Amino acid sequence: MIDDVAKEHLHGDLREIRGVLLQKIEGLGEYEIRRPLTRTGTNLLGLVKHLALWESRYFGEVFDRPFPEPLIRWDDLGHRGTDLWVTEHEPRDEVVARYRRAWAHSDATIAALTLDSPGHVPWWPRPRVTLFAVLVHMLTETSRHAGHADILREQLDGSTEAATGERDEAFWEARRDRIERAAVKAARTGRGPDA
Repeated sequence: MIDDVAKEHLHGDLREIRGVLLQKIEGLGEYEIRRPLTRTGTNLLGLVKHLALWESRYFGEVFDRPFPEPLIRWDDLGHRGTDLWVTEHEPRDEVVARYRRAWAHSDATIAALTLDSPGHVPWWPRPRVTLFAVLVHMLTETSRHAGHADILREQLDGSTEAATGERDEAFWEARRDRIERAAVKAARTGRGPDA
């Protein structure tokens, strides 16, 4: 009984955070969702593409339930990192649709298996896994990237998930300035390892 409750809880959280990630690209133009916003090139649509690939892989080949569309091989060094950005020839709608197809495939795998169903992840140090381990891994990975997307979206247009109420731009600017002053003051007074 607890396994069913745990599985539904983890699966429900995964379904929710997938939707949160897609909300981050809503209302933005093609440049904004594709532009590199970090030194390493992290971008919003690239995060969606990345998660589509890895969710397809983790809930597909790991449990001998291959995703029905071609995937780049996990050990193809020539393609390493290409799942983290989107070319000009990859339409937004197709990237999002592929992610949704990955969801459907993953959801079917999760529904068909029990939490202790065995799988094999050849790129992990301990390749023998269970559905429970993979479900926790993908929930963690998706949440991590949704957090990246939160920050990227805030950089682009100030949009956040936080309930901001009547707080205007002046409030947020004053808050940021106060935090900056505290950081500078801490550095000057020798609090911390960089003093």
